[in-house]
Amino acid sequence: MSLPDAFKDELRARVPLSDVIGKRMKLTRAGHEYKGCCPFHKEKTPSFTVNDQKGFYHCFGCGAHGDSIGFLMNHDNMSFMDAVEQLASLAGMQVPKSSPADEQRYKQQSRLYDLMELAAKHYEQQLHAKENKKILQYLVERGLSLDIIKSFRLGYAPDAEAEDLKKALTKAGFKADDLTAAGLFKDSSRKQGDVYAFFRNRIIFPVTDIQGRTVAFGGRVLPPSHGGPADKSAPKYINSPETPIFHKGRGLYGLSRARKALGDGKVAVVVEGYMDVIALAQAGFKAPVAPLGTALTEEQIETLWKAMPEGKRTPILCFDGDAAGQRAARRAMERVLPLLKPDHSVKFAFLPQEHDPDSLIKAEGRPAMERVLKNTISLFDMIWQDTARGRDMTQPEVKAGFRAALEKHARNIADLSVQKFFVNEIKQRIDSLFLTEKPSPARRGNKAFHKGKPLDIDTPYRPHGLKVPPVKSRKNRQRDRVCVLLGLMINYPALYAEFGENLGMIPVADAEHDALRQALFRLLDTQNNLDYQAVKQHLREQGHGETLESILNGTLHPLKPGQALDIARQAWQDVWDIGFRDAKTA
Repeated sequence: MSLPDAFKDELRARVPLSDVIGKRMKLTRAGHEYKGCCPFHKEKTPSFTVNDQKGFYHCFGCGAHGDSIGFLMNHDNMSFMDAVEQLASLAGMQVPKSSPADEQRYKQQSRLYDLMELAAKHYEQQLHAKENKKILQYLVERGLSLDIIKSFRLGYAPDAEAEDLKKALTKAGFKADDLTAAGLFKDSSRKQGDVYAFFRNRIIFPVTDIQGRTVAFGGRVLPPSHGGPADKSAPKYINSPETPIFHKGRGLYGLSRARKALGDGKVAVVVEGYMDVIALAQAGFKAPVAPLGTALTEEQIETLWKAMPEGKRTPILCFDGDAAGQRAARRAMERVLPLLKPDHSVKFAFLPQEHDPDSLIKAEGRPAMERVLKNTISLFDMIWQDTARGRDMTQPEVKAGFRAALEKHARNIADLSVQKFFVNEIKQRIDSLFLTEKPSPARRGNKAFHKGKPLDIDTPYRPHGLKVPPVKSRKNRQRDRVCVLLGLMINYPALYAEFGENLGMIPVADAEHDALRQALFRLLDTQNNLDYQAVKQHLREQGHGETLESILNGTLHPLKPGQALDIARQAWQDVWDIGFRDAKTA
């Protein structure tokens, strides 16, 4: 079967050659290429090179040379069409029947790739031109280094340079139809046959496909102090319209730059916008990406999974900590569920409410962002928290509705094996939370939780996981008791109604513990029926993550979340009676 040359070119371009070959042999990055020992002859010193931009491999030892189709034919002993079918499957393309229309479409796409690359260079030159020094200085004042500006190929579209860009593109052989097809110009309503520039007086962010080809642009408005409009009604960002080579819901900003790091096992971090990606990259994070002016789509999730190696396909979706961020996280959660399959998932991270990634890194540095990305929530826990929010779990019918809502989420999972494990996890958690635990004979004799026999906090023991080592200092004993009480209230927020006043009365010498206590009180004063995961997430977002971990470190942690509330209540009472019984009268 004869295939259009343009289709074969697109097929080779969509699936990076290094991805095809890298799954069959070890490749090492060497500048713009990859190197490895040739699979077609025995050698100890690597002489086999792979060049994604040029789309071919070459061995300087044996002379083997070819593209992705040829590699599959020679290495995997495939026929030409089998190799094409496999690559088309990886690229998400249909193998077309040869037709003049298809050939014309691929030729147009090829022209648009060339046009967009020329436009990207033009915008870059404008940013670094002497007359636009003030614009470059603005980016530097925003905290961007010259290296990162060049690395992301940032540019500038002056208000008056539309004709210059038009002339440059026309001189290169492109027609007016090409300019509008690429989304760089729009037809003028004032003069028939005339066009005007889509981007004017904006910082330009080139958008590339996974191959690194420029397919679109984003434009950010300048502040009035640097020549931007005084009218604040202008949109902060505008993005290229959809074109034959650009689909907003398919690509991700920064993905081509992050692809190598993802292949090496680095975790993808999905943030909101261009500046967030650039800020993370400048801070040393290897694989930040962002949607292109839309909420995260199913296609983007699938694209991201494909770029990550097996066993590592769990990107972190990072959202603002405010109500809008919670809504965006919920939408992402709902979109991910039907796509789930074994070893494919996502995690969620939430920023402090007053920050985005760019502002957080500027204010507190890389460690602050690292803490955010360390304190992630699994997809299951995200579903659990979101479904529990606002429900009065003291009522049996509400508990039943809670379970039904969780199971409805699980039914949205298309993969039956994953769905089964979700349903099992729901059952286990529901049972552990809401079904009263009857003490076994062995536990009935446990003095720590036996009524009338208070806990001796100075003696090592292990009732239900509580392990308190003996300490000599009274000050340390009291500190440990405070940790126990705080840990119990964090893991059992329902205790607040009964014991919150008592916890507020006791002296807390450790400043970090006291700050966490106050943050806990503020939360539980304003929100009812929170589960322990929501409480912990809130405390982390408020900057108490390290203190939280020190309290719930497994040494002083009395009970694992999910055990019966009456056992937690008795544990609280035992510790209170030993250490703080006289607090009210003190």
